[in-house]
Parts: sequence; structure tokens; C-alpha cells
Amino acid sequence: MEAIIVQPPSILKLIAHDIRWAIVRELAYSDYRVQELVERLKLSQNLVSYHLRKLREGRIVIERRSNADEREVYYHLDLDQFQEHYLAAGSLIHPAVTALNENVSIPESQPRVLFLCTENSARSQMAEGLLRHLSHGRVEAYSAGGQPAKQIHPLARRVMEQLGIDMSQAVPKHIQMFEGQVFDAVVTVCDRIVESCPTFSDDLERIHWSLLDPASVQGTEQEQLHAFEQTVLQLTTRIRFFLSFLARKKSIPCE
Repeated sequence: MEAIIVQPPSILKLIAHDIRWAIVRELAYSDYRVQELVERLKLSQNLVSYHLRKLREGRIVIERRSNADEREVYYHLDLDQFQEHYLAAGSLIHPAVTALNENVSIPESQPRVLFLCTENSARSQMAEGLLRHLSHGRVEAYSAGGQPAKQIHPLARRVMEQLGIDMSQAVPKHIQMFEGQVFDAVVTVCDRIVESCPTFSDDLERIHWSLLDPASVQGTEQEQLHAFEQTVLQLTTRIRFFLSFLARKKSIPCE
């Protein structure tokens, strides 16, 4: 049978450009503002903005205004959407291409990860619990805040308990408790704290996830609960990919 030439999937054409490929690789690990991408990639702002627009039009990069300053915009790679399109493209080549191994192997020397937000009452606490849960305790997960609240948000406890994750011993902690300690990665999940993140060891990975504070959502109790459930879903996706990253690279040099 004669082969029929077909056009490659749009996702492959979209990321085939050198600059878009570089942007996708950066956003796969952390959320960034345009100026931060300009500095990391050593390119002009116009060029970075143009290719970000192309990636947004392709629906694999999402923009979100900062909680700290609405004039600032963070960009992040929609990992679920990217994976869906990428695997669909792979399946057109051969079914075996999409045969994923879901068993993530964590190094024997346990990675240590610290999640930071302002009050350490919701996002960072949920991230800590999820990372510990999804890694089956093979990753040492911690969380803290710059201005710790008096207690964990009750809806944060509720959505985590729905997943079978015990939060009864969780309490807000100040960043100062962890100063001088060594971590493999520090992940900020709050736009307000990313600028004031304290200095840790130089050889760790600094990652930012720009997430809406579910506690800021107004409305009925059901609407507020939905905001927390959405935050858990977003964190779960990011942490599943983050686990693969930790498995591949225990010690992460920073640029």
C-alpha cells in the first residue's frame, strides 16, 4: 500500500521553533513574567512576547495576572493540555510511543522540598501534603510563610481530607524556621512572596507556581469550596510532573 503524506500535528509544528521550544522548556518547571524570560533566554522583549502569543494561541501556555501586582502577568505551561496534544501526536507515529511508565523512581537520598506562600494556611500547606502523599513519603516536604496565619484554612483541611490526607497536625510556620537548612528545591506558590523569598543554598532550584489564592474567592460556601478543589487539582498536576523532575535530577544546579 502506498504511503500517504499527511501534515504533522499542530503541536509539533508549534514547538519546533527554537525560541518557542526554549520558552516551553523554561515554563515546564516554573512560571515566569516576560522580563524574566527575556533575561533567562537573552532575547529581546518583542521577540519573547511574540512567541508567547503564539504559544497562547496554541492553548498550551496560559497567562495569569499577579495577585501581588495586577500590572504583572505570569505565564505557565498548561501541562495537562501539552501532554494530551503531545501524546496524541506520538500515537500517530506508533502506539508504543505513548506507553507511559507511571512508576516514578525517587532517589535513595530523599529530596527535600520547601513550599512557600504568605500565610502558610492554604496553598503551601496543600502542596506539602500532596507532595508527601503522591511520593508515598519518599520526598521530604515542608511549607512555611512570610506572615504565618494562626491556623490552617478550614476549607484547605476539608479538601485534603476528602483525598484521605491527614492535616490534623499541620500548623502555619514562619520561613525563619528553615533558614540555614538545605533543600533541593524551594517552590513559591504565592505571587506576594516570590520577590521576598529568603536566600537558601546556591545549588537549589527556585521554582514559582503562580496560583490564585482560593481563600480570596468570595461567594457561597460551595463556591469557596470549589475554589479550593480547583487549587488542589492544579497542584496535583504540577506535583505529578515535579516528581518526574526530582526523579531525573536529585541535585539541581541553578543558573
